[in-house]
Amino acid sequence: MSNHLQTRIGRVAGLLESLSETVGRLVSWLVLLLVLLIGYDVVMRYLFQQGSVALQELEWHLFSLIFLLGAAYTQKHDGHVRVDILYRSHLVSPRGRVWIDLAGTLLLLLPFCLLVIWSSWPFVESAWEHGEGSPDPGGLPLRWLIKAAIPAGFVLLLLQGVADALRNLVRLREER
Repeated sequence: MSNHLQTRIGRVAGLLESLSETVGRLVSWLVLLLVLLIGYDVVMRYLFQQGSVALQELEWHLFSLIFLLGAAYTQKHDGHVRVDILYRSHLVSPRGRVWIDLAGTLLLLLPFCLLVIWSSWPFVESAWEHGEGSPDPGGLPLRWLIKAAIPAGFVLLLLQGVADALRNLVRLREER
């Protein structure tokens, strides 16, 4: 792999990572909004005995957005749970860790993302076609919007996985 190719691969990975970073930072504001919303909901329910189905559903939707759209950011910052027994031990060299990361990305992460994107799309499409809303009185309309966050979140995670794979390929080349 030439230095020119490595530079281009690095740029592509950087672009993909900047998308994960930007979306992650935007999504982090949803955490603050969710906390404020839950606080308001608790005060209204326990002090004024007034609850709202739409408010509770909005809380669930915000949590879903945080989880789904924040997954790529978490992946970028190596924050997902993994079994580190071998990975962090002295038995695996730094180059071995790169191979583990690359294999995990190519054999597990990317195929799983593709599977979720492919299998969730009909779910979103059906909600859109039927104008699905909340089945509860006073609930939120446009349920297809929150369902669309499923493939969107996994597309972002897939793109971050591609960036990780590209970075690991460059690392393998550099450590030769």
